[in-house]
Amino acid sequence: MDGYIGTPEVKAALAITPLLFQRPGEIRHMEWAEIDWQQECWEIPAEKMKMRLSHVVPLSRQALSILRELQPLTGDGKYVFPSARRGGRPLSENGVLAALRTLGYNSDQVTPHGFRATARTMLDEVLGFRVDYIEQQLAHAVRDANGRAYNRTKHLAERKQMMQSWADYLDSLKAS
Repeated sequence: MDGYIGTPEVKAALAITPLLFQRPGEIRHMEWAEIDWQQECWEIPAEKMKMRLSHVVPLSRQALSILRELQPLTGDGKYVFPSARRGGRPLSENGVLAALRTLGYNSDQVTPHGFRATARTMLDEVLGFRVDYIEQQLAHAVRDANGRAYNRTKHLAERKQMMQSWADYLDSLKAS
């Protein structure tokens, strides 16, 4: 991914996708106004979420670095990853997918949405994080101990640690 040669917006979206492992549509619709620099998180409003519940994504040092590098280029606009061709619109839904194909990955190897499943598996099986933290980070419906359809706990401190561990793990894979 580091070798991708393309627009800075697509390169940044490509780099941040595995770090955040949110749905591709949520990432490409990320707005600068949703980034809380003080709390180091991305606050996605309910209307943008599949389950129609707001969602907080803790941002690792690596994700924050990508955003800070991109801010001088796109920070004056609404979208973090704007379309290069259509003013005022977010990056195309095929932007990150096309970048992966340009790098030589086919659909059997990786898709932008596939980073969610990869993170889910590796966070559980390799890094040993609690499944409820992972599922909360994926914005999945999580049943609580009483069987309610959605566990509304956030576990933000634990998820922040998990997201930093995940980013560090990805860096270690890249380094090896």
